[in-house]
Amino acid sequence: MQNLKEVKHFINGEYVAGGQGSFENINPATGKLNSTVHEADRNLVDQAVSSARAALNSDWGKMPVAERSKLLCAVADGVNKRFDEFLQAEIADTGKPVNLASHIDIPRGAANFTIFAELLKAFPSEAFQQDTPTGYGALNYSIRKPRGVIGVICPWNLPLLLMTWKVGPALACGNTVVVKPSEETPTTAALLGEVMNEVGIPKGVYNVVHGLGPDSAGQFLTEHPDVDGITFTGETVTGEAIMKAAAHGVRPVSMELGGKNAGVVFKDADMNKAIEGSMRSVFANCGQVCLNTERLYVERPIFEEFVSKLTDKAKGVTFGDPFSKETGSGPLISKVHRDKVLSYYQAAKDAGAEIHCGGGIPQVGGDYDAGWWIEPTIWTGLKETDKAVREEVFGPCVHIQPFDDEDEAIAMANDTPYGLATAIWTENLTQAHRVADQIDVGISWVNCWFLRDLRTPFGGNKSSGIGREGGQHAFEFYTETRNVCVQL
Repeated sequence: MQNLKEVKHFINGEYVAGGQGSFENINPATGKLNSTVHEADRNLVDQAVSSARAALNSDWGKMPVAERSKLLCAVADGVNKRFDEFLQAEIADTGKPVNLASHIDIPRGAANFTIFAELLKAFPSEAFQQDTPTGYGALNYSIRKPRGVIGVICPWNLPLLLMTWKVGPALACGNTVVVKPSEETPTTAALLGEVMNEVGIPKGVYNVVHGLGPDSAGQFLTEHPDVDGITFTGETVTGEAIMKAAAHGVRPVSMELGGKNAGVVFKDADMNKAIEGSMRSVFANCGQVCLNTERLYVERPIFEEFVSKLTDKAKGVTFGDPFSKETGSGPLISKVHRDKVLSYYQAAKDAGAEIHCGGGIPQVGGDYDAGWWIEPTIWTGLKETDKAVREEVFGPCVHIQPFDDEDEAIAMANDTPYGLATAIWTENLTQAHRVADQIDVGISWVNCWFLRDLRTPFGGNKSSGIGREGGQHAFEFYTETRNVCVQL
């Protein structure tokens, strides 16, 4: 059994201690110790990769799709049977409110196994008849094989969900995985090993190594020559380092990276929809979602009203016990991250921003005052070149800027090195289609945010990533396509 006070690696179906020391896992809501986590060294990472390779070469990679699908659906059921245990672990690691974790993190994390197992059964191949000089012709068809051992590097903001978002399709395609969860949120990835064993996933198919990035498990995994592909969600700088490591051996990467997402609110927008949607897109998960809106462009006739109403809503955000259904916002993930976000709050103030709400640290009370809480913050009056407008903050903050026409809004939204997501608010359907086509992002929401059909492509443009996840697009990465040509 995995001891939640001492988080170990999961290698070849067993929990393994040791490595190069350990590190502390702190509860961000209280600043108190959750657990001690073992840090992997090169030898342990090598053991995990070797176990994954052995499992790939035995039954798992050759198992019929229907049989793998049945096992992965059992994994989803296993997570749901232990829902409360996974929920407790996720909230302790992240500090996020129970209303969020119980509706998004755990159910979606479990569903990723079922969804991709079922989708794979309907994933088509292709065949072509070809004329030949002999006159008899030839038949060409494609087959798909597992890519191999996949290194999965996970973020801390949606730990279980974003890990299974990669592991689900990877395993469905017959690959084996070595997961390196964030050092901030190691518990649910380790706990999932128990479920894998309970439902009969073969040993070595799912492995977990804990650690940091440089000179630790992250570097050792991405540099390992027997890893056939690497998938990563996280900040762009880390993504660049992983790409360099993957260049040795010419190994493919799939990456969803940072963003500085813009929302555009037109004067004909339904104000209530736009306010409620923007509250979620700016402040959900304390602003720690790669898809969050950090820049809002609002058409000038409704600018003042919009700022006023969004400010009133933001001032009503409640803090407190993450397990209380009355709590509206959790803390940031760590003191280091809060210091970073506060530096942007200060930079905005120094640049002359008008601060409509927030800008500091709230007094939550009791044990929670030692946690890493921060106030939802709204600015206006900054220049588009100011640091808080240009750089990703990854906190609960937004700068709101007026615009006068559609072309100006599109130009400002696109004036960024990132290209992940946008939210467009308008009741004019023609305008919605036109603007969505012109904003250079991987996903455009119209009159909604974070609404996802998991069959559709997900990923970013420019510095926001490489490749696409979701549906058949995930299968393109997790399989190698081969052509078979038969002369008739």
